[in-house]
Amino acid sequence: MMTDPIADMLTRIRNAVRIERPHVEIPASKVKRGVAEVLKREGYIWDWEEVEQEPSSHLRIELKYGPNGERVIQKIRRVSKPGRRVYTKAKDLRPVLNGLGISIVSTSSGVISDREARTRHVGGEVLCEIW
Repeated sequence: MMTDPIADMLTRIRNAVRIERPHVEIPASKVKRGVAEVLKREGYIWDWEEVEQEPSSHLRIELKYGPNGERVIQKIRRVSKPGRRVYTKAKDLRPVLNGLGISIVSTSSGVISDREARTRHVGGEVLCEIW
């Protein structure tokens, strides 16, 4: 039984980047679609698509690497966990590595990056940090 599907998604991405896989498949959910869309908008992955399969659908995430095979995603870390939820106001969201990384925040208006949350003045649950 999986108790933290977001941590499972991040671990699958981390492991696939480590062995330089071109893509990774993850069981689909609404929050995972939001996280994948934020990763695409911020330039950490090429693209994602939902693949319909039986008994449930999957997300296929196309991972991004530099021209010489450099990893675009260096580190990916879960912040809010099932045992310890981390909520932050918009004014308290700080840039990750002075703006070189992002935080992904689950807000009332959907899953967005910390930059978008600061411009929209909305806070929420900090799901993860990526740099």
